[in-house]
Amino acid sequence: MGSVDVNGCSIYYEIHGQGDPLVLIMGLRRNVEWWYRQIPSLSRHFQVIAFDNRGAGRSDKPVMDYSMRLFADDTAGLMDALGVSNAPILGVSMGGYIAQELALNHPAKVKSLVLGCTGCGGSRAVIMSPERLKKFTANKGLSPEQILRKDMDIYFSDDYVLQHPEEIEEFVEISMRYYQPADAFFRQFDACQRHDTGDRLSRLAVPTLIMTGDDDPLVPPENSRILKDLIAGADLVVFPGGRHCFFIEQADQFNHQAVEFIMENG
Repeated sequence: MGSVDVNGCSIYYEIHGQGDPLVLIMGLRRNVEWWYRQIPSLSRHFQVIAFDNRGAGRSDKPVMDYSMRLFADDTAGLMDALGVSNAPILGVSMGGYIAQELALNHPAKVKSLVLGCTGCGGSRAVIMSPERLKKFTANKGLSPEQILRKDMDIYFSDDYVLQHPEEIEEFVEISMRYYQPADAFFRQFDACQRHDTGDRLSRLAVPTLIMTGDDDPLVPPENSRILKDLIAGADLVVFPGGRHCFFIEQADQFNHQAVEFIMENG
């Protein structure tokens, strides 16, 4: 683990395991810690490189406009700094937005794409229902932990929350680590609002696996079906009962699908 200067920003990263590199890109607000169900498994097969996007975790949080193109350039710069010429890229949520931009703007860097709970954005995007959005944004007077607990049904299925209280407490504790300041969150969120790759995805010529939960209220699964239609030859795996953090709740299956795909496609 360490930090490296990329595009004038100190980026925190960790390397786990040995073998061919695999780059993980996390989503809005979150950091390396949220890969706690992926790194132990994936690092048995690959040299896993995980990092905090600018504005999150232990990376710098410069006051400036952020964009998916900037995040993608940061990722490419980190790969260069670590001597990684190309690799499979796995991104979830906003990390999937970034992975798309990386593949479009730095195609030589990307061997294959694994995209989880994400979409192409823009006018094609299917957004959260008005009822869910109202609940999701009703945060006035709440602490970060209270907000997280309020939104637990966005992340996990009801059965998982009820039947695995110890794992939910672990998730809460992990989510509070290196918590993102509000101003940095809004800079990342604004970048998400401007994300739009829909008219460019036909240019992708890289093996792509798309995975989603079929009950994701934050990035509805229709977005993954749209991605499949836009990316030639893309595969789609839908996880029954999965919500936004299906990659945590159903980690064994998610990791298996990712490993199998990457080993077959590089």
